[in-house]
Amino acid sequence: MPDTDTRDRQVQGLDALELQPERGRRGAGEVARRVWSASWPKLAAVAVVLLAWQAVVWSGWRSEWVFPGPDRVLPVLFREVSTAEFWEAVGVTMRRALSGFALALVVGVLVGLAVAQVRPLRVAIGSLITGLQTMPSIVWFPFAMLLYGISESAIMFVIILGAAPSIAGGLVSGIDYVAPSLLRAGQVMGLRGVQRYRLLIVPAALPMFVGGLKQGWAFAWRSLMAGELLVIINQQNSIGWALSQARQLNDAERLLSYVIIVLIVGILIDVFFTWADRSLRRRWGLAAA
Repeated sequence: MPDTDTRDRQVQGLDALELQPERGRRGAGEVARRVWSASWPKLAAVAVVLLAWQAVVWSGWRSEWVFPGPDRVLPVLFREVSTAEFWEAVGVTMRRALSGFALALVVGVLVGLAVAQVRPLRVAIGSLITGLQTMPSIVWFPFAMLLYGISESAIMFVIILGAAPSIAGGLVSGIDYVAPSLLRAGQVMGLRGVQRYRLLIVPAALPMFVGGLKQGWAFAWRSLMAGELLVIINQQNSIGWALSQARQLNDAERLLSYVIIVLIVGILIDVFFTWADRSLRRRWGLAAA
């Protein structure tokens, strides 16, 4: 019996030595294949958009000084990216976006937890949360400027009002769809109070909560862009300020280059949330590993 066990371990070790390099090669090839399969549709979409854009310009729908083609906009975009002023503008805008979204996250989580657990509160303000989600963020800016003047606080105020309802709604939906069997299991295990939320309810609600976060970011980003175009704080450099300056100077190439930057930032954030959503789905067994 000892000789048999020793021989089996040796055979298993040899099998591991033989299979490991092949597994490594398969892993590298698999990674390359997955990267390409995820990239080529996006690259093809970009190529189609650029071709369609250039075709519209060639059609003469508008003069090129008003609606320039990618052959004139992309060089301006690359030139802008190489300047310190551009990165300063991006830094200011992203600081505002992340700060506003963090505040909206705190507010949205607190409101969502309260609404999900207190039934009278849900009856009272549940529809209000949905109504706030449907309101265009720009509607709040006159009131925000009346409250806070031309300041960062006015922008933060509108970002929170734009993003927090979506975050709260996503959390409430996630909690509503937690399986009753999980709640019963947590009760049997003695989970109570904060521990019940931390170890059971919030993790179980995460897949739908991430969807609320993604939607909340979209509202926050749109609110911020509207705010930077309306609330100019001491001519502080930002993406919105650059867009406003390009419009006032009738610089269509620079204006469209910053529009592309706004789109790129939105796409990158969407990629992050998509990755987070897929990771959670794999963890919960809802997607292939």
